[in-house]
Amino acid sequence: MSPVRLFLLGRTLMKIGEEALPELPASADQHRVGTRAALVVLSDVLGHPDTSVSAIALRTGLPQSQVSGAVARLKDAGSVVTDPDPADGRRQLIRTALDVSERVAEVRASRIDDALAAALGTDEPERLREVVEALDVLARHLTPEAVGRLRG
Repeated sequence: MSPVRLFLLGRTLMKIGEEALPELPASADQHRVGTRAALVVLSDVLGHPDTSVSAIALRTGLPQSQVSGAVARLKDAGSVVTDPDPADGRRQLIRTALDVSERVAEVRASRIDDALAAALGTDEPERLREVVEALDVLARHLTPEAVGRLRG
């Protein structure tokens, strides 16, 4: 597989994932940060616990303001928590929340079946099962931590 084909596959999978996510409550609109940025930030936090906004921005290439907005959105949703950095009280360290919020539980319980069927153009059970199994294999081996190993 070529890098371009892999990139395009990843983009397609992101779009399917975005489509499958449950709608955000109206109150979540206050941060005006897109789902994609929030998920990129969450993925980075999963791979780099106890990290800062500036470190996330550096690793992801997102503007610091977008990372800050995504962290605020994720914090409101109960996905991450922040604590002051003991070495620099002005900075916050971000990590995933231990407790599962209502929103996190809702997202974890959601399924991709409808969005995947729409993308495949079929709801044939055998074809959906085959693709879901392949995605499960990829997800088991290519975790958010894997991205951290690419660039350190």
